[in-house]
Amino acid sequence: MIIKVLRLLGLVFGVLLAVVGCQTIRNSGGGDLPDRSAQTLRVGTYNVHYIIVSRQTGAWSVGDWERRKVPLDQAFKALDADIVGFQEMESFAFGNAPVTNLTLDWLLANNPDHAAAAVGDPAVFPSTQPILYRPARLRLIDQGWFFFSKTPDVIYSRTFNGSFPAFASWAQFRDLKTDQQFRVLNIHTDYASRSNRLQSIALVTDRIRPWMDAGENLFVIGDLNARLGDRSVRMLETAGLTFAPVKGSTYHFNRGLNLFGAIDHIAHAGQVTRVGGPHVLRERFAGEWPTDHYPVVADFVLTEP
Repeated sequence: MIIKVLRLLGLVFGVLLAVVGCQTIRNSGGGDLPDRSAQTLRVGTYNVHYIIVSRQTGAWSVGDWERRKVPLDQAFKALDADIVGFQEMESFAFGNAPVTNLTLDWLLANNPDHAAAAVGDPAVFPSTQPILYRPARLRLIDQGWFFFSKTPDVIYSRTFNGSFPAFASWAQFRDLKTDQQFRVLNIHTDYASRSNRLQSIALVTDRIRPWMDAGENLFVIGDLNARLGDRSVRMLETAGLTFAPVKGSTYHFNRGLNLFGAIDHIAHAGQVTRVGGPHVLRERFAGEWPTDHYPVVADFVLTEP
């Protein structure tokens, strides 16, 4: 009897390994990232996971950040993007209005050709979803935020079900090469609550409607915690956004395990044409995973209306 049970357990374990292996293969791959053309605009999104500043060792601690920070900088440089919206770029200290942002300070110090938009005094501007951009190519015009909440214009207001604050940041730019303007909306929705996600996306559709009605060029990027075809993605498509068809995983459990389809996305609307990508950079840097998500980029051109 014991032998039969052990054989059954072995069979089940073998099947699970096979399923995991098949899913990993299915959701992996992607090849090398092509060189960026000077004629296109490369837009990216990257969830870099928060740092727990009170924790000196262990997962996502300050000590772990010391391991991750060089690989993360290498990954950012490899993207060669004009714009990257970040999620979870937070040095988490169990309170609102954090004054320290180790990740942002590190990337800006090591990439002087980039500047940060969607940032400010944390007391009045939530700065954990910055948008890094090339000031030699782009001029920042305006920036703002709103929270996924019943009171979206109240900073750090809790989500619809009372969980931790979540929000959208945005920045408006002028492309100095083409003189075209566009806006980038950077979002991160709740991974645990589908109700929160759907209400958050409903709020996003309400907020982008005036921009789209005005004929603005718009990018909506970020960690949606939803795959293509999900109801929340369809809501944004119904609102007029076109999603870059990201194939394979963008979340990998910090282990390179590619078990399900992309949850990090880039969408666009207006006089915007996607001409390259999307590309998912699925690789280690300096022998390490920089974070538990892969970055995603795509190349676009903006045209006259």
